[in-house]
Amino acid sequence: MASLRAVCRKIQRCIMPQVFFWAREYAKNDITRALEAGVDGLVVPSAHAAEAAALSRAPVYAPGDFVFMRLQGKADEAKAAAALAAGRNVVLESGWQVIPVENLLAARDPKPAHGTPFTGILALEVSSADEARLASGILERGVPLLLVSAAGLGQIEQIVREWRYTPPSLQLAEAEIVEVYRAGLGHRVCVDTLSILKNGQGMLAGNSPSFTFLVQAETGHNEYVAARPFRINAGAVHSYTLLPRDLTCYLEELQPAAEVLIVDAQGLCRIAAVGRIKIEQRPMLMIKARHHNGQEGTIFLQDAETVRLTASNGQPLSVATLQPGGKVLCHLDSAGRHFGMRIQEDIKEG
Repeated sequence: MASLRAVCRKIQRCIMPQVFFWAREYAKNDITRALEAGVDGLVVPSAHAAEAAALSRAPVYAPGDFVFMRLQGKADEAKAAAALAAGRNVVLESGWQVIPVENLLAARDPKPAHGTPFTGILALEVSSADEARLASGILERGVPLLLVSAAGLGQIEQIVREWRYTPPSLQLAEAEIVEVYRAGLGHRVCVDTLSILKNGQGMLAGNSPSFTFLVQAETGHNEYVAARPFRINAGAVHSYTLLPRDLTCYLEELQPAAEVLIVDAQGLCRIAAVGRIKIEQRPMLMIKARHHNGQEGTIFLQDAETVRLTASNGQPLSVATLQPGGKVLCHLDSAGRHFGMRIQEDIKEG
């Protein structure tokens, strides 16, 4: 069987949680499906370890390599903490709750507020993609290890696929403002996320997915309105926005709980969930910019000082002060989308 100490070192280095399949009762078809889904390892009864190991190069572990616990009260949380501090690898069985998991994750930090840092691995048993999402987001980092039970086998492909995905960085480019003019009234979309965004972060939007502008969140204060660091006043209803997994959609199509792509001035990406969408009629500006390669793009944004594009140093540029010759950050791509999916097509959008 594989060295659990070696895999624990690997798990501790990972940003995203590792996913194991936990087969309380050995069934070859279940094991095969889990392996084909791309799990990082297997936990099977010791009597079937050799049989499971013969199916692939994925590491195989026995239940005895872990301490399985069911949290039913504060005393159980204390037992789990003691086992982790002693270097044991603890699996919280189905029925775990978020608050005690938060407590255990917080206590595991290298410099905890009190007590001894944990050296064991904390894992959660999950039986659905929803449970896996919850587990991965606890304290904004999640647990390092998920054990998918046989009850979750029907969604194991989705679970593995989601936790393999990390938004790639994007190449941003500087483009020169060519034209800014008032475009009359139009419906604009404010995207209120569930996240507090920082200066320089926002969404990529524009009239074409091949030329999008980095529209900053409303992180700045002025004397007339408080900051709204969760909000991106992202553009007109017809505008494209870039989404995770190389998808796009129109801003008007976004709904609560949808995932949007948050990008900073360095092109680093993260995912945020939508809390709500505000669509209101407001005076609009049309802004046109040109890259030095000749490629041009446009965007319609609300004519308000709180709406900001982004300079190359990450600083916000209010649309109320934009002038031809100014420089803003954009993302250039190839054109061609069908229901948000990339396609090869001769198409021109502006």
